[in-house]
Amino acid sequence: MEKVNILCMKWGKKYPADYVNRLQSMVARNLSIPHRFICFTDDSEGFNTGIETFPIPTLPVDISNTPERCWTKILTFSENLYDIQGKCLYLDLDILILDSIDELFTVEGDVIIIRDWSKHDGTGNSSVYRFEAGSHPEVLREFVERWPQVMKDHRNEQEYVSSVLLREGALTYWPEKWCRSFKRHCCHSLPKSLFSMPRIPEGARIIVFHGRPNPHEAIRGESGFWYRSVRPTTWINDYWK
Repeated sequence: MEKVNILCMKWGKKYPADYVNRLQSMVARNLSIPHRFICFTDDSEGFNTGIETFPIPTLPVDISNTPERCWTKILTFSENLYDIQGKCLYLDLDILILDSIDELFTVEGDVIIIRDWSKHDGTGNSSVYRFEAGSHPEVLREFVERWPQVMKDHRNEQEYVSSVLLREGALTYWPEKWCRSFKRHCCHSLPKSLFSMPRIPEGARIIVFHGRPNPHEAIRGESGFWYRSVRPTTWINDYWK
C-alpha cells in the first residue's frame, strides 16, 4: 500500500504539545502501514521528532466574530492541501488508540466517519474520519459561498460536512464497535459509576473523549461535571503514552 497520512490539528491553548506527541506514539504502535504524521498548528514547540507540521490553513472568509465551533476542520477538504496526497485519516487529539488501525485504511468507502451517537439523521462525529486528499472540494466551496446561512443552519462543522456528503452519496460509517465514546460506552451510570472503574468496550479500537473528561482528567477520576461520577480510570495509562 502507498504511504498514507495521519492528520491532526492543534490551535490555541486547549491542548498541550504532549497530546500531539502521545497521539503520534499511539499511531506508531498501532499502524503498520507506512505513513506521514502531520499536525496543522499555530505552535509546534515541544513536538517530538517525526511530526511534520504545517500552518493551519486560513479560511477565506472571516468568521472571527462567531462562536468557535471547530469550523477549521473543513479545510481538510481543500482541493490542494500543501503537498498531501493519497488517503488521509483525521484524528482528534483527545482520543485513545487501543488496537490496530490498519483496517481504517483498507475498509471500503469514500469518506468514512463515526456515526454520531446522539443523532439519528446520519450526522457523523468528526473525531475520526478518512478521505482522499483533494476529494470533495465542494465541502469548502459551499461553505465559502454560503457561510452565514451554513452557520445558521448547522450547529457545528460535523453537521455541515455530513449534510453535504450525504447529499453526494459519499458518506459511510465505521463499524459500530471500532470507535466508541468514553462517556457513553466506557462509563457506568449511577449508582455503579460511584464505585466501578469505566470499562473497555469489546472490539473498540479507538475511544473518543468528546467534551469532558479529557484523558488526563479521566485518569484522575475527574468528570468535569458535578452531576457525573467517574472513578479513576488507570487503564488509560496503558495506552495513552
